[in-house]
Amino acid sequence: MAQDIKPFSISIPDSDLELLKNKLSLATFPSEADFSDDWNYGASLSDVKRLAEYWKDGFDWRAHEAKLNQIPQFTTKISVDGFEELNIHFIHQRSSRPGSIPLLFVHGWPGSIIEAKKIVTLLTEPKDENSPSFHVVAPSLPNFGFSDKVTKKAFTLPQYAETMHKVMLKLGYDKYVTQGGDWGFFITRAISLYYPTHCLASHINFINVKPTLLRSLWLAARYYLGWLSEDEKRSVFRSGWYIRDGSGYMILQSTKPNSLGFAMADSPVALLAWVYEKLHDWTDDYPWTDDEILEWVSIYQFSKAGPASSLTIYYELLKIQREELVKTMEYIPKVPLGLSFYPKDLLTPPRSWGRALGPVVYETLHESGGHFAAYECPEKFAGDLREMFGRSGGASNVALVFKST
Repeated sequence: MAQDIKPFSISIPDSDLELLKNKLSLATFPSEADFSDDWNYGASLSDVKRLAEYWKDGFDWRAHEAKLNQIPQFTTKISVDGFEELNIHFIHQRSSRPGSIPLLFVHGWPGSIIEAKKIVTLLTEPKDENSPSFHVVAPSLPNFGFSDKVTKKAFTLPQYAETMHKVMLKLGYDKYVTQGGDWGFFITRAISLYYPTHCLASHINFINVKPTLLRSLWLAARYYLGWLSEDEKRSVFRSGWYIRDGSGYMILQSTKPNSLGFAMADSPVALLAWVYEKLHDWTDDYPWTDDEILEWVSIYQFSKAGPASSLTIYYELLKIQREELVKTMEYIPKVPLGLSFYPKDLLTPPRSWGRALGPVVYETLHESGGHFAAYECPEKFAGDLREMFGRSGGASNVALVFKST
């Protein structure tokens, strides 16, 4: 392990907490209408008001901070080709079991290390002694959480993949496996593409497949002929909802992130409403508590790079170098692949489409769960990884590599 890896504890200055309370006390809310709480129009006014009031006067950030700090966290300097050296923050929880599998867990937007906190113990110290165990590494992406802001433009998919890969190398993991959803899907797919001798297998949710004309026409024909199964119908309707009613944020963030960023940087209420809408709409009726919502949003509010910085990933990956993104939605031959489908994810393609992404060795379709599966249903999520890499799983040979080292 490199010497410049330093232990890290979250410690938000009192002045930042006081500034947050002052801004919340001065918040101006929209006037009420008969559709103010209609989620078809966006975040509920009464919900956001209640959350803002609790954030100001009742939410105990220090208690959440202390619990998060019980998970081992570190920072290290990563040199990215063509860019400045970045200080990257990450969770690193090693298993007590010898021969454990190094696992790189990569979040997306509006995610963070929060998504990993429920699965760390489930993966590092599984109750079943016959289950595989993992050394879990969950970084904050550049521009997110407690990692550095990138100050030069055109930090695109190859750079995100390079950063994550170099974190694993710094930790002494020359061979490892990956897990990704949301932007983590694209980043871990890029790792499979660029570093296949290091990445021995990959597990993904939020499955994105290049929608070829033939594939799309065949799906449409089966739909109109009534040949789709009930699961496939639900998948088509969910994807249709997202494209039609749920993807406006992506257009804004991928075209004018800086303009939207002024609201995110200056107004905690704007940030709260923007992120809370996604937590509400992108999960499968998950019973969010106010504390959970505010902990999640607070990671963005107190982000080292500032909450606005997280938006630029949309512009730089979707506009500047989209061709690299498309490659990750095509067949990548050298890395065994595991797929977990959740019915309330954003894009839910037919299971057969997922097999166009690579050599699939594990596949499962869950009856419940949404976009933030590691947080919503951690037992299912961790169970998929344990099954994929277990003795009878499609990637059981990967576990043998680490047991022999």
